[in-house]
Amino acid sequence: MIEIIQEYWKNYLFTDGYRITGLAITMWLLVISIGLGFCLSVPLAVARVSKNKLLSRSVWLYTYIFRGTPLYVQLLLCYTGLYSLQVVRDSLPLAEFFRSGMNCTLLAFTLNTCAYTTEIFAGAIKATPYGEIEAARAYGMSGFTLYRRVILPSALRRALPYYSNEVILMLHATTVAFTATVPDILKIARDVNSATYQSFEAFGIAALLYLCISFALVWLFRRAEHRWLAYLRPQGK
Repeated sequence: MIEIIQEYWKNYLFTDGYRITGLAITMWLLVISIGLGFCLSVPLAVARVSKNKLLSRSVWLYTYIFRGTPLYVQLLLCYTGLYSLQVVRDSLPLAEFFRSGMNCTLLAFTLNTCAYTTEIFAGAIKATPYGEIEAARAYGMSGFTLYRRVILPSALRRALPYYSNEVILMLHATTVAFTATVPDILKIARDVNSATYQSFEAFGIAALLYLCISFALVWLFRRAEHRWLAYLRPQGK
């Protein structure tokens, strides 16, 4: 393993000399997909709990489809399926976008994590204590102000433990990115295995990297929960 680390550590971490690879690509996929998914999921979660049935059912259909199908299949549809459509190939912007494995991977990851996050946040919004809403209405808050200042801040805080699980699962899901020829950690491990035939060492290094990222993410979320959910902890007499 020492020899593999000495020879391929740059490949595993950030570059193979010609392109960005390994840990840097994995973190890029995770941060961008999680960031975009979070931004999209907040308004979708509000729409999901809306009394407007058409709006609520439309969001439900989206989350049902993306939570009910494997991410691997979604990636294949984005990477090879959409580009096979004549309407996509005839449109230059769409053709350029779907010709890139990175673009297709980010699209599939973002839509997938957005679906799960939308349901997490929608559940947290529904679980908002009625007393908080009544108190805000007593102050004369409008619906928009109510969501902005009371419901969403409270719901996002309480959803933090569940959202942290989604981020960890999304990190693990990035391992399918090699399907679209994206040089993430697993793709580099496969290349090293092909070059050295030392499967345990090649994939063992990849496992250690994923483990370290997971521990770092867990620590960050635990710190966030300790700060933002302090008011939910039992108080001593």
